[in-house]
Amino acid sequence: MPRTADPTDIPRRLSDAGYALFQRQGYNATGIQQITDQAGVPKGSFYNHFDSKEAFAAQILRNYAKWTGDAWSAALKDAPPAPLAAIHHVFGRFIAHHEQTGCQGCLVGNFAAEVVEASEACRAVLSDVLRDWRDRLADLILQAQQAGEVRDDVDDKALANFFWDAWEGAVLRSKVEHSVRPLHEVRHLLLDKFFLP
Repeated sequence: MPRTADPTDIPRRLSDAGYALFQRQGYNATGIQQITDQAGVPKGSFYNHFDSKEAFAAQILRNYAKWTGDAWSAALKDAPPAPLAAIHHVFGRFIAHHEQTGCQGCLVGNFAAEVVEASEACRAVLSDVLRDWRDRLADLILQAQQAGEVRDDVDDKALANFFWDAWEGAVLRSKVEHSVRPLHEVRHLLLDKFFLP
């Protein structure tokens, strides 16, 4: 392996490899040797940067959460000014991402199904990520309620939780069916039907 003076190079390569493998084959089916082989680094390098596979997975989830937060912020920059239209726009971007990546699913949803009972560290990160997602959406829903665009007989956070629960279920079905149709359906049914005043 060529040496590099950049101290972030090996952790970045490990993280990129880990994300790709976890997304493709899951946590339990992915070994440290596979991760280091894909990253092109010696196996010992893994333990120079991460205490365990569990700690590594928790970091991958944090990286994924940052990517998702950045994607959310980027989508809002060119979203329409009306809050309900902005929500449509953001999730339209996410649908396009799922289509471009072949409906691989959501790393958070995949890990929630696979590792939360076995890893408190991963469960805690997943809980933080889901709370952040809910809060971001709840802020827009509250704005839409104040503008009279979304029903206000249900709390904004409850609507955000309901949306994310439905969305993650649709992402799972999208993965099974290799189609983004379930994502379009959820966005349409919730935003154009159930959430309206």
